[in-house]
Amino acid sequence: MFARTGMLLVVSGPSGSGKTTLCRRLADAGDVRYSISCTTREPRPGEVDGRDYHFLDRADFESRLAAGDFLEHAGVHGNFYGSLKSEVIAHLDAGVDVVMDIDVQGAEQIRNCSDPVIRRAFVDLFVMPPGEQELHARLSGRGTDSEEVISLRMANALDEMSHWRAYCYVLLSSTREEDYARFLALVTVERMKAARLRE
Repeated sequence: MFARTGMLLVVSGPSGSGKTTLCRRLADAGDVRYSISCTTREPRPGEVDGRDYHFLDRADFESRLAAGDFLEHAGVHGNFYGSLKSEVIAHLDAGVDVVMDIDVQGAEQIRNCSDPVIRRAFVDLFVMPPGEQELHARLSGRGTDSEEVISLRMANALDEMSHWRAYCYVLLSSTREEDYARFLALVTVERMKAARLRE
């Protein structure tokens, strides 16, 4: 009888690319664990602690970082973000797939992680927006950020987009339904890999 090691699907892309929507939709389908990141930024309207992020103050974040609790961490837009090891490794060992929505800095840290469980489970995908004009429209359409914040996010997005070659897979964004269909196809193929099976 075979058991399967969980897959760690690391998904990156600039703000507005649709990566969070893809990850949450996959998790909502029921058989994937969504790794909830920690952040020191303030919650946006409608965001809930423990569902969207673990919202931490800077002192708590730094304390957890010093304790080695994070699998990866990064500074983005003047705030800290990080993924707790406890949100990932136990699930992989139990054969549960984990999807992570993280930036290129965090993905690079996980890509270089020496933990054998992480190395065996790791798959990465970059979600590339359809173009700069569409990306700006998506960021502006949220209605939650000032023009100054949108300009900063656009600049950071262009920088993030230059890292796509580091990823195993790239999804060129189209419509939400087309993106999700291709996302599911990737998950299906990766789940069938012999390397994920153990006797």
